[in-house]
Order: sequence, then structure tokens, then C-alpha cells
Amino acid sequence: MTNIIEQATHIEVEAEVRYWEDAAVNGVEDTDGTLIFGREGDLWKVRIELLDGIVEGWPEGMEADIHYKVCDAGEYWLTDDSGKRLAKWKGHYVPDKFLCHGSEGFGDYIIMSVAIGGGIVGYQKPTIDPERWAIL
Repeated sequence: MTNIIEQATHIEVEAEVRYWEDAAVNGVEDTDGTLIFGREGDLWKVRIELLDGIVEGWPEGMEADIHYKVCDAGEYWLTDDSGKRLAKWKGHYVPDKFLCHGSEGFGDYIIMSVAIGGGIVGYQKPTIDPERWAIL
């Protein structure tokens, strides 16, 4: 079980965002969620590299301050480098150690600033607790 989790290199996020306007992209309030990278319908879908906190595919020249209320409307997976899902977050709440950097999300929020280049500001690599992830 632990060996599979040790192979994880990314976290994949599919979070249903309640209020898109709780983000600013390049200094502009994203009132309807059309400016943020990764929006697909009502979901914010991104893949973040665990070692350095880089959002994969982040558009050149974009920076964002994100404070998304998610509550119990998100799914999160640990993946390997190729994108194969290895484990799914067992809880209904946001995995704070992975998706809250610079502030406390209390399980209800994704909070981070993403700099130009896709790096999460103040990112600290989280420790993976195998008890909190279901192996796929």
C-alpha cells in the first residue's frame, strides 16, 4: 500500500467552486470564472506537481490569487508522473496540506497564489498520510 503512494508525483483536483469571483487573475477579479485556468463547467480541474508545487499547464504570463469555497464538493487523486491515478482522497473536505498555502482553509477552501510560471507561492511539499488515501 505505501509503495503505491510513494510513487505519487502529482495531485489531481476536481473541485466544484461555489464562487468564482473569489479569485483574481492578473489583478482582475474573476467575476464569472472565465479568466482562471482549469475551469471546466462548474469544476476547477488542475494537476499540481507535489515536489515543487507547480500547476501543470499553467498559461504563460498568468498569475492568480485563489480563495475558492469548495466545502464537500471536490474529488482529489494522487497520480504518478504519467497521470495514472494511484489513490483517492478518502474525505469529503479539501486536503488542506495539499491545497492551502499561505492561509488555513479549514477543509472548506482552496487557498493559494499562483505566480507567473505556475508555481504556488509559499508552497511546502505535503507529507502523504496513507491512512487518508484509498488505493485504487
